[in-house]
Amino acid sequence: MEDTKVQLSNRVPQDNHDGNFNLQTSGMDTTMPGHSSNHSMITRQEPRTEKPYRDLACGINLPFNTRQEMGLMLDDHQCALTVVLHQYNKHHWLTEGAESFLSLHHLLEEHIHKTQEHIDKIGERVARLGVVPTAHPETQHQISYIKHEIEGRYSMRDFLRNDLENELKLQEMLRKTIGRAHEIQDYGTVEVLEEILVDREDLGYHLFSVLEDDTLVQKSALGFSNRADY
Repeated sequence: MEDTKVQLSNRVPQDNHDGNFNLQTSGMDTTMPGHSSNHSMITRQEPRTEKPYRDLACGINLPFNTRQEMGLMLDDHQCALTVVLHQYNKHHWLTEGAESFLSLHHLLEEHIHKTQEHIDKIGERVARLGVVPTAHPETQHQISYIKHEIEGRYSMRDFLRNDLENELKLQEMLRKTIGRAHEIQDYGTVEVLEEILVDREDLGYHLFSVLEDDTLVQKSALGFSNRADY
């Protein structure tokens, strides 16, 4: 198997909403939140770095650079999904209106649970590849290719449109990693991400369907335009 080449260096993540991964962001960087503090803990491995066991391969028979590259890509997904989770939580808390308070409250609850599941699956895969996943909330947002909407209450349609845009971005980026994982024969990552991709497509379809222009709400004050409506 051809060993992939990833040039690693400490670099603060840049705006990566254009569809790139933070493959250069690895190791300790004192400008990053959560990378420095006054503590006496023993550091065993720096953030977003691969375990140095090249021969043992962390129990997964992939080249060191392959595990490093896939670990960093997966960590970007984990960070993005965490931002998506926070935004879903906000929208779940703020549901209101005749068509939203109950139905959308439950729909977004389903999206929250599925996103939590995906964060855990990807985080586990990052760790199994030997890379340290990002866990500090501020650092997660910096690394994420999805940025949280600005604070405040907006219309439910605005909330859901923002969520749909996030789902489409997630699908785009997941496909990029799946394609790359096929190229370097990391079929374990392929299996994890393909299952997640199908779920994210379902979630995106749910949001798109809710945003369609049909409605059961009537225009008249009583809710019925004539006897035929009964």
